[in-house]
Amino acid sequence: MLLTIAFWLLVCLIVFLILFGPVARFLRVTWEIIVQIYNKKTIDLRTKFGEWAVVTGSTDGIGKAYAKELAARNMNLILISRNLEKLEHTKDEILLINPKIEVRIIVADFAEGENAFVKIRPLLQNISIGILVNNVGKQYEYPMYVGEVPEKELWDIINVNVGATTLMTRLVIGQMQKRKQGAIVNVSSGSEFQPLPLMTVYAATKAYIKSFSEALRAEYSRFGITVQHLSPLFVNTKMNAYSSRLQVSSIFVPNATTYARNAIAILGKMDSSTGYWAHSIQKFFTLMPPVWIRTKIGQIMNESFRQDYFKQKEQKKL
Repeated sequence: MLLTIAFWLLVCLIVFLILFGPVARFLRVTWEIIVQIYNKKTIDLRTKFGEWAVVTGSTDGIGKAYAKELAARNMNLILISRNLEKLEHTKDEILLINPKIEVRIIVADFAEGENAFVKIRPLLQNISIGILVNNVGKQYEYPMYVGEVPEKELWDIINVNVGATTLMTRLVIGQMQKRKQGAIVNVSSGSEFQPLPLMTVYAATKAYIKSFSEALRAEYSRFGITVQHLSPLFVNTKMNAYSSRLQVSSIFVPNATTYARNAIAILGKMDSSTGYWAHSIQKFFTLMPPVWIRTKIGQIMNESFRQDYFKQKEQKKL
């Protein structure tokens, strides 16, 4: 009798564990969508986190759009990128949005690894950083097999995607801890949801960002620091220029401005999200199949995008 009871308890436990993962994912993603659509309360970012924000990779795409949204919310800005001309142009654009704020620029190439921080560290030393947006990222030129990716490009992807986020966080988190105030926004990618063939190294670096963010939150949330992790899916930016299909804005492929406006609206409300309600709907369906199916689907998609790239290349020759 006792053996029978123990057996059925074990069966029930196994069934519960099997079902718990999908149910928990369902509830998390559903809550993510609800908050993004219905929670319209505006948070005063300057009061909650501090008056200065640092944005890496701030002259193009999501980084530039996010910096503009921060400017509209009266945040002073420090823009970091590798191109001085683009930085100055972005600064001028931002001051047109809000001439009352202060905007500073730092020229640094995160692909240089430690050398980039020799330039950045002294320029941030005496500034109380309220928000750090770790946005800078590097992707393959187009979907490739690992053996095809130039060695320098692999080093750059690792230094930029992993190194910049890690070391920029370490650079500012001490002062945030002392003030018991601050936010770190780590921009990852939907490629983190599963291994992604033909974007193998890029996706692996984004899985790192997810793990890093979650562990960092466990370490520092008790000090009043917000650690937010964003995992956007496709956004119409230069990074995805390898396929013309990803250069047409739509509900599910927003432009950078639409994405940034939605993402910044949930800062201080959600610790982990795609950052955009329509991407959260896609995430809901993406996470339903087991990992091996998601990996295979990702491979098929990237094979298709790879062909887009070669077709575009041929058309340019004609």
